Amino acid sequence: QVQLVESEGGLVQTGESLRLSCSLSGGAFRAYVVGWFRQSPGKEREFVAAIGGSGTSAYYSDSVRGRFTISRNNAANTAYLQMNSLKPEDTAVYYCAADLSSRAIMYFIEGHINQIGNWGHGTQVTVSS
Repeated sequence: QVQLVESEGGLVQTGESLRLSCSLSGGAFRAYVVGWFRQSPGKEREFVAAIGGSGTSAYYSDSVRGRFTISRNNAANTAYLQMNSLKPEDTAVYYCAADLSSRAIMYFIEGHINQIGNWGHGTQVTVSS
């Protein structure tokens, strides 16, 4: 059974950086599209970033493009989300997700949450002003 485990988030000041990691066990990591969603109180879970299995294709929401970078290390079965120039509006619970489907990139980008097969438990990121 596939399990995703996110690193601990944290509390940072506006403009600071934070890196999240997501480790996958129980599956062939390279075969999975891996990505991140986030959810803040009263809002729907929203797409943040996704990366294809080879690591050569990355996708971002407009709200984080240019500030966040997603990457992966297939040898370590781990994906990363480097978050720079953080803003208070980035405050949310961040969820790692992974899926094997040939349509996985579309599921992530279009926010088809129910189609994505594997989720982490989420980690809190708080950006103070």
